[in-house]
Amino acid sequence: MNTILFESYDLNGQQLNNRIVMAPMTRSRSDNPEHKATELTAKYYQQRATAGLIITEGTFVSPEAVGVINVPAIYSKEQVDGWKLTTEAVHQEGGKIFAQLWHTGAYSHPDLHGGKKPLAPSNVNPQQQVFTASGFQLSGEPQPMTTEDIKRTVEDFANAAVNAFEAGFDGVEIHGANGYLLQQFFSKNANLRTDEYGGSVENRARILFEILNAIQKVADTGKVAVRLNPSLSGIMGILVDDETIELYNYIVNRLNDYNLAYVHLIEPFTDVSNNPHAIQEVAKHFRKIYKGTIIINRGFNKDTAEKVLQDGDADLVSFGVLFIANPDLVERFKKNAALSQPDQTTFYTPGEKGYTDYPTLNQ
Repeated sequence: MNTILFESYDLNGQQLNNRIVMAPMTRSRSDNPEHKATELTAKYYQQRATAGLIITEGTFVSPEAVGVINVPAIYSKEQVDGWKLTTEAVHQEGGKIFAQLWHTGAYSHPDLHGGKKPLAPSNVNPQQQVFTASGFQLSGEPQPMTTEDIKRTVEDFANAAVNAFEAGFDGVEIHGANGYLLQQFFSKNANLRTDEYGGSVENRARILFEILNAIQKVADTGKVAVRLNPSLSGIMGILVDDETIELYNYIVNRLNDYNLAYVHLIEPFTDVSNNPHAIQEVAKHFRKIYKGTIIINRGFNKDTAEKVLQDGDADLVSFGVLFIANPDLVERFKKNAALSQPDQTTFYTPGEKGYTDYPTLNQ
């Protein structure tokens, strides 16, 4: 049997060296006043540039988008300059890299906003522990966004896309998953609005398409992607409901109109086999609806990744934690070599330890 995992792939005109994608993962290494990516960030991504595609950790599109400390953002000139170090380093190794554009919405804390409540679709507290300068603190009720707030946020995403291309990224991924701002709009239990952004499936999905339309005016949507987590339930305050499948079918079907780089889907985080409103097999379900490239994510190993590609349910597979401890994951997969285990205590701590000090096979 031919192994598809190591085959090159044409991503809307961009050639990827293989079908292995490094998934976006927050690493909290930007402990500097400018909230910018540094030379250390560049080294981390450069070490992993043999992936067919790297998607960066979520990068904040505005100061209002912030929901955790020490994360690099992309709304200022200093931050754009900081990210240039990373894109140049990855391109030097022949790799491709997209920036993930992020707004956390209700998943935040007043300490991260000068004492103000974070902005969200409605005043629904996600009941999450938020990583602040004083350690983890419980989220509170957010401030419901005005129409003006929403319009400004849409422009923030478009400006962030412009900044990402200025920084040398090969594309951008809009983070519409994992319970953050966009998924808060999508979800009936987090979105209690009665205006044009609440109620119907079309209204709750509206902000995503306004963002895509705004980006379309300033950039090539062939280099834009969207990440979705349709079966997320009971995490980050998001619940699957009787309209979830209809909502995501509507979103993914409409995404066909944009000639995107890809749609990045996540299989269920938790067991949803007893939930009649949840999609059990996300890639299989949306392969029937989406005509473009699908990246699938969630706990894959080499064999299960190869199987999902052989079955034709996805075109690329993204790996998260495996890339933390195995910068040369592609090489290890090719040689069937043993994989190093990551140190979870250093996932979000500053400095090189647990970040750029994991050895490759050659070392």
